[in-house]
Amino acid sequence: MLEAAKSPSFDALFSRYNTFYLLRRHFRFVGISGDLQPASAESRPVLYIMNHSSWWDGLLAYHAARRLTRRRQYFMMEEGQLRKFQFFRRLGAYSINRDEPADVRASLRYTARMLGEGGSVWMYPEGELLPLERRPLQLKEGAAVVLRLCPDTAVVPVTLYHGLFFHPKPEATLLAGEPLMQPWKEMDRSSISALLASCLEEQLDSHRQLIFDHKGHMPACFTPLIKTGGSVHERYDAWRRGSR
Repeated sequence: MLEAAKSPSFDALFSRYNTFYLLRRHFRFVGISGDLQPASAESRPVLYIMNHSSWWDGLLAYHAARRLTRRRQYFMMEEGQLRKFQFFRRLGAYSINRDEPADVRASLRYTARMLGEGGSVWMYPEGELLPLERRPLQLKEGAAVVLRLCPDTAVVPVTLYHGLFFHPKPEATLLAGEPLMQPWKEMDRSSISALLASCLEEQLDSHRQLIFDHKGHMPACFTPLIKTGGSVHERYDAWRRGSR
């Protein structure tokens, strides 16, 4: 497996590029609701589990974590992609190769070690990129293995819902749920996986319903994570109002 090789100087440089170019160029709005660093989990390692439905998931999580948390952040990434974009290692990414059982075990032990040393880790337990509306969510057992190895860990479920609504650029919202703190060591892997899948799916459905209830407009509960620029649609409307 490829371990993380964090570089504070590269992290600072890439964060500016991600914030002021990548995200602002490709999204009209990125917002978050909920707490990525809940007080009830302050003394515990934190494992973030997130649905995986777009190429942008890692960069959105990275941006939110860097803005809103103080801990060292690590991100599990598919090995083929990380070998192609190795600079992500300097941001805290490390690999998992699901085709090699020995490599999977090494990655999960590494995850538990990062948690035990005070870091926070982001995992996408579906194990692959899948359509946003696919149900039911089916999680691999990797997160369950990690929790049994590091049973003091608090799990924060994070859901991402994104789409094209009233503007040419997509809008994305992250929702951080209440932390899950269970006697992980006393539970078997299938029970843990079922619990995580149920919580993540229920939260994603509630998140989707919130967007539906607002008819595609961004609910006020989502705090912006990037400066929102006006779209072509909004600039045209402003021009029309000014020309009357």
